[in-house]
Amino acid sequence: MNLYPKLFSPWTLGGVPLRNRLAHASILTHFAKDGKPTQRLLNYLSGRAQGGAGLIVTEPLAMLSRVPPSNRVHAFHDSSIPALKRLVDAVEPYDTRLIGQIQDPGRGRHEIGRNDSAIGASALPDDLSWTVPHALSSAEIQNLIDEWSQSCRRLQCAGFSGVEISAGHGHIFHQFLSPHANRREDEFGGDLEGRTLFLLKLLEQIRQACGTPFIIGLKLVANDSISGSIDIEEGMRIAERISHFRSLDYWTFVWGSHSNTLWQHLPGAEGPRAPYLSDIKRLRGVAPVIKTGALGYITDPNEAERALTDGTADMIFLGRALIADAAWGEKARRGHEDQIRYCVSCNTCWRMTVESGGMACDNNPNLAQEGEALWRPKKTLKPLNILIVGAGVAGLEAAWVAAARGHSVTVLGGSNGFGGKTRLHAALPGAENLSSVYDYQFTAGKREGVNYIFDGKASLETILSFQPDRVVIATGSTMAIPEFIPDEFIRDDLIPDLREFIANVKARNFKDAGGIVIFDRDHTEMTYAAAEFLSSRFTEVIIVTPRDRIASDCSLINRQKIYSRLYSKGVKLISDHEPLDLRNLEKGIVILRNIYNCSLMELKNIVALTYATSRRPNDQLVEPAMNAGLEVTSIGDCYAPRSLLSATAHGFSVGCQI
Repeated sequence: MNLYPKLFSPWTLGGVPLRNRLAHASILTHFAKDGKPTQRLLNYLSGRAQGGAGLIVTEPLAMLSRVPPSNRVHAFHDSSIPALKRLVDAVEPYDTRLIGQIQDPGRGRHEIGRNDSAIGASALPDDLSWTVPHALSSAEIQNLIDEWSQSCRRLQCAGFSGVEISAGHGHIFHQFLSPHANRREDEFGGDLEGRTLFLLKLLEQIRQACGTPFIIGLKLVANDSISGSIDIEEGMRIAERISHFRSLDYWTFVWGSHSNTLWQHLPGAEGPRAPYLSDIKRLRGVAPVIKTGALGYITDPNEAERALTDGTADMIFLGRALIADAAWGEKARRGHEDQIRYCVSCNTCWRMTVESGGMACDNNPNLAQEGEALWRPKKTLKPLNILIVGAGVAGLEAAWVAAARGHSVTVLGGSNGFGGKTRLHAALPGAENLSSVYDYQFTAGKREGVNYIFDGKASLETILSFQPDRVVIATGSTMAIPEFIPDEFIRDDLIPDLREFIANVKARNFKDAGGIVIFDRDHTEMTYAAAEFLSSRFTEVIIVTPRDRIASDCSLINRQKIYSRLYSKGVKLISDHEPLDLRNLEKGIVILRNIYNCSLMELKNIVALTYATSRRPNDQLVEPAMNAGLEVTSIGDCYAPRSLLSATAHGFSVGCQI
């Protein structure tokens, strides 16, 4: 029985038949190399096609010959056609259509530093990087239009079914549309007609070059939340103007820009689910004849079906959800929703692409591997009795994968159940989606026959009683005690770490009359989710860090969200300082020292202090187990404190190798 009949109904878009209404939104992978697709990129595309997407929009292709990036597939020369055809061949066997995205960042930049080769509407600085672009002349604009349309023709020759123009997210077409970024006085500036001319000319020339059937789609800015730029009313005016181009086959709408609103294009659990659907429905009303796509923090099949049946949209664009699970579509179609690895909106995919040269996912350690969509681990020829000590995400991942390979697996967890520190994090504001990681792992383990025992702290005697062939130690880590805490405070456990503190405070139902200091030498998301929680329990929350800012180990997008939420809660941030003297803490006084000039700062009315610091492995069982003759592997934080991404990947790797 198909629970989502609209989502999985065949239809026709721009004269091109599609098997369903599920589309993969364009997201950078940076899996290309030297302008050509790598096997990882082909695996990524084929996995999403095999997994159920009826349409895939590629990441932006290099369609212009000027300074072509090597980590995007090139399309600006006829010699690129064979490589482009390889992209098409990766998806067509699964009855999936491929369209290429047209995008240029213009002056927009979110990497460190400035872009000396940037182009734009006017010589005005980018709102985020302060890059000042070369202002394009009318002739240069026409040259760009010519190159883009010629590249679209190459895509068509290679078998692409269409293109999508990205005119949002602060990219170059967005810059021309915005009165804030476009101060031109020629035909491409000024009033709405002038600011939309660049985009309309490009649309017209692509249609002339490629004819029909050939899908032309548009990702259009709805609201960038920049003063003097584009709000929802201006977005509707732009949409109404664009709608006169009757050969446009679909549009979808996006939020944010290359500014302090960059985070808006990747909303998450810090706000409502699918937050943009009502505005998308309103924008669609400008020209109902144009097919409309819905996007923006849609992760559940029910959300997708509802948007299709209530008049909001004709198609659903998923980005992060299809990164987390290539087979999201097939699992939903078959009614196997409990087997979906749901997106947790952590934005690790975005961070890894931008900062580390290639996409990765906290909840999908098998990303872009061969056969990803229908992956099953290779069965072992020698089944073993495996004991996994610890039920955090690393241990749970190793457990279900090892069991799927045919091993007999027992997980020995603490009395608090499964999920480890991730479970504690998931109970904090804006982090509830993280439960999807360990819930999936636990359910998969149950399905594969893992035996779970939750009865408290493990010992060597307990381990030996299971007579295991292999032992995997996944007992996590503990925050290191800062050096400024006096020995007598440590002995009496007067200053617990942030995890312990949160667990204790959750049991208290009153608001403390005073302030709390969080010493931050961690700089990851959990610390700030905890601060947000504590702001409802204390009259003042003060984060003190020796670094020059907070959230240094978070992605730019997440860091923007963190600052926005903390400031809205009145949390005070003090950088470049660390506590010096806690002897008067019982009097409500904490002395801070500036790490550069040693000047002192006194905080008053402080009733509590806690800390989030670098962690040390809880590896006390490793050596005794090895000395007892057992074959032992330590994973996750027990091996070395690490991120959720690394912990899940480590568990997956060990599960595959045992």
